[in-house]
Amino acid sequence: MKPMRTLVAACLAFSALGAIPGQAQEAQPRPINILSPSRLPTVTEPSDPAKPAANAENTGDASSTPAPDEPVVAVKPCEQALPVLRSPLAFKPGELLEFDMDAMGAKAGKLTMRVQRPANGSLPVLVEAQTNTLFSKVRRVRGSATSYLHPKTLRPSRYTEEAVENEQRRKVNVDFSAQDKSVKVDYQIGDRPKGHFDYAYDKDGLDVAGAIYLIRQLPLKKDMPVCFDVYGIRRMWRMTATVVEREHVSLPLGEFDAWHLAGTAVRIDRPSQTRDIHVWISDDDRRLPLAAVGAIDLGAVRLTLTGVKRPGEKPLEAQGKEDLKW
Repeated sequence: MKPMRTLVAACLAFSALGAIPGQAQEAQPRPINILSPSRLPTVTEPSDPAKPAANAENTGDASSTPAPDEPVVAVKPCEQALPVLRSPLAFKPGELLEFDMDAMGAKAGKLTMRVQRPANGSLPVLVEAQTNTLFSKVRRVRGSATSYLHPKTLRPSRYTEEAVENEQRRKVNVDFSAQDKSVKVDYQIGDRPKGHFDYAYDKDGLDVAGAIYLIRQLPLKKDMPVCFDVYGIRRMWRMTATVVEREHVSLPLGEFDAWHLAGTAVRIDRPSQTRDIHVWISDDDRRLPLAAVGAIDLGAVRLTLTGVKRPGEKPLEAQGKEDLKW
């Protein structure tokens, strides 16, 4: 399982929602156990990339190029930009979030997200992922990504990835320009020649790692939609989502009131490829990304928050429920 594909599938929706200040308490919580199979939302799994797709959605490898005869379909533009961010920040340098990654119904590995110290006018966020011994028999992966965010707007100026999959190294460097809303992607896979893509975004351009932190600064409100463009897997995606409702969720980490978001990421240059995503964000001052369910080329994937370490606070850790199935 490629770590950055997991981010696209499960983390993109962390920033896919709308907001109106001062209304986060209007919805009443509904009990839900995210780890319970009967309570998980349905996620459309992609078709086998080696076989013809039964329908046009969720077709195979999201990094693949369109077929020569594939019709060009325009993706609907965003109707509005992202709302104004809340202050102060819900996070600060030194915060560490730890996640379990599940794929195909089994534990697949670990993922961490760490806020770094500000440097050169940016607030870096480091994401690291690695498959476990069992899942490495399917795909052996370790990788990292860094999003360089503006400390006030939380928009990215640069995003980098470096991963090793089955001993093949992959590197990506992405530059964002707010002036002309351009995204320049330089990448290399193994010893192949270097590649390059030029993209443009509509109203807001994010990356899969930094988007998670921007969403934590948006005040949430039931039924509010938001649209934005986001980079992931060497492509640009248009993300649309809705804040479904406020729920009470149970995790090995504890009990939380949280907002449930449901959305779809559509690949801008190939709208036949979509990814359905669900995510839960805690409704408190920390705005923790509690869990996300999405799809990659292998099938359904889930991230579940298992540890939180924040400067000046007692660490939160999962308490003996790690073996619950979904």
